[in-house]
Amino acid sequence: MTHAMLKGSNVPLEATTVRAVLRWTPGQGVPDVDASALLLGPDGRVRSDEDFVFYNQPRHPSGKVWRLGKKRVAEGLTDTIQTDLSGVEPDVSQIYLVASADGAPFDHVRALRILLYDASVADGEPLLHFDIKPETGEETALICGELYRRGEGWKFRALGEGYSNGLEGLATDFGISVEEESEAAAAQEPPEEPRSQPLPPEQPTTAVPPQSAYGFPQTPPTTQPAYGYPQPTSQPAYGGYGYPPPVTPVTPVPAGDFRLPPQGPQFIGR
Repeated sequence: MTHAMLKGSNVPLEATTVRAVLRWTPGQGVPDVDASALLLGPDGRVRSDEDFVFYNQPRHPSGKVWRLGKKRVAEGLTDTIQTDLSGVEPDVSQIYLVASADGAPFDHVRALRILLYDASVADGEPLLHFDIKPETGEETALICGELYRRGEGWKFRALGEGYSNGLEGLATDFGISVEEESEAAAAQEPPEEPRSQPLPPEQPTTAVPPQSAYGFPQTPPTTQPAYGYPQPTSQPAYGGYGYPPPVTPVTPVPAGDFRLPPQGPQFIGR
């Protein structure tokens, strides 16, 4: 008989090896979901980072808790954690079964359910199932359920407690040194390629006069007058025989004192 669990309820387990199956319905806009497990000591914290079983560390060093991976079934997608309860180390008092969403909160995940099976029975019916409904919808990590010791046996409790800062935030709360792991991963990354040096500023260039034949610089053409002599540009026009005409100063004549210039000998009467 399968127990339908309510949040906060618990049930004793008779199976010694259990398979916790996380199942959801995929679709457009539905994030990928991953199952993971945290093994906690009596103080409610991990003993070391090795007590975190997830996609980058799929098997606990004890070999008693491990991920089976994802499968597609008729009802949707699944990700599974299997636990050999009889072989779990004595100082582990509880095991949290966790779901994390990649890229979107659990408000976008449809029909999220955890099912617990007796792993020793092939194709057996689930021992229990719990439909997980996020409290705010903004959670990106959820503690779906808890396997915990009670006397000589184990029990399961339905939880559905959420974290809005993802698997990293949840793991940090229980003593996982996520920051140190991130720094170690960054240290293993290849160094960045050196950036190219900036080009030096362009130097002003001097215009080079065009070269004529034989490599001599070409002189700008000038207008040559007759006889091959260059025409000066700032000199006055030349008079007869190539000499410049004399400049005669003009003497102002006072009013009422006008006189004819003296006549040359050619004008004297004979």
